[in-house]
Amino acid sequence: MMLAFLLLVTLALASAHHSGEHFEGEKVFRVNVEDENHITLLHKLASTTQIDFWKPDSVIQIKPHSTVDFRVKAEDIFTVEDFLEQNELQYEVLISNLRSALEGQFDSQVRATGHSYKKYNRWKTIEAWTQQVTSENPDLISRSAIGTTFEGRTMYLLKVGKAGPNKPAIFMDCGFHAREWISPAFCQWFVREAIRTYGQEIQMTELLDKLDFYVLPVFNIDGYVYTWTKNRMWRKTRSTQAGTTCIGTDPNRNFDAGWCELGASRDPCDEIYCGPAAESEKETKAVANFIRSNLSSIKAYLTIHSYSQMLLYPYSYDYKLTTNNAELNALAKATVKTLASLHGTKYTYGPGATTIYPAAGGSDDWAYDQGIKYSFTFELRDKGRYGFTLPESQIQPTCEETMLAIKYLAEYVLEHLY
Repeated sequence: MMLAFLLLVTLALASAHHSGEHFEGEKVFRVNVEDENHITLLHKLASTTQIDFWKPDSVIQIKPHSTVDFRVKAEDIFTVEDFLEQNELQYEVLISNLRSALEGQFDSQVRATGHSYKKYNRWKTIEAWTQQVTSENPDLISRSAIGTTFEGRTMYLLKVGKAGPNKPAIFMDCGFHAREWISPAFCQWFVREAIRTYGQEIQMTELLDKLDFYVLPVFNIDGYVYTWTKNRMWRKTRSTQAGTTCIGTDPNRNFDAGWCELGASRDPCDEIYCGPAAESEKETKAVANFIRSNLSSIKAYLTIHSYSQMLLYPYSYDYKLTTNNAELNALAKATVKTLASLHGTKYTYGPGATTIYPAAGGSDDWAYDQGIKYSFTFELRDKGRYGFTLPESQIQPTCEETMLAIKYLAEYVLEHLY
């Protein structure tokens, strides 16, 4: 009897994490794409079946000699497998039941209330944490509101650093795409490590004495809340547009950098919808306004995404190279080497357009074009085994290695200010 009761409690807790979409029996496929013919076939498949592209973000970004990861609803699996086999497309199943993978993300189904750096936290918990961490560390952290989201939530920015006049700064944001949960987990970890090691560790102490870090723990708060309450696989913002029932804009296609040209869509139903205009999203506008008004101090821009283990730099909206391409390339190379030194995690690196895929309207390109010459996008773990369902057991190692990379970059920026 007791066992049955415990089982019911466990199931209730499990389903509470994913009320709304349940993902039972859904699969994630990886298909090898050799040539243009394969690309045409996948376009055909995507036009007849509802497919959620994980990597790349859309069918329009598929390139020859690459792999494509996508999620398929349970009722379409037979159709998709049949199509792939009929057309002799090589594939593997990365996740055989998405619901199980999602339940496996949580290292225990019994959730302690309150904030934890080694677990995924809901927005309410993160919001309370921003207040608490600020009040407990007034000499190192201040909190400000830089705007509100479409649904009216406050966007809190933490300024981390020892008070001092005219300090150079690094801006870092997490949680652009709602389903990339490891990203906000990293921003929280960064803040914790800054506080924990200040005065203990020479490197961090020097960085916080000489630099300020602006940390935005969750950019797309509305979307993030939605992934906890309704649909774990949601990506975009939650804004509505006149003339369509489709919801949300891809905030990383909404910046005024080659807006809506390559690798973005004008269809509001697409995952890479660029929005009705550049900076149409309140979240985009808030961040862009803050950066514009602090351009004299912001020396680097870092945006944290997942997944694929890459360190990218501009440009993504064009195949052109930046004027300091050689420097960015050398810096990225040294940074990923530092990252790999802890757990052996291998990252690839390079300009966005050629390294991953062309994508217009990205925040890193926009920041670079504002004159912030050290602008990087991190794509954290993993390479697709878990994709967006990275288990909580990987939060710590992912954050530890990323921390090394961020500190390396920050130190470089500090040494190359003038």
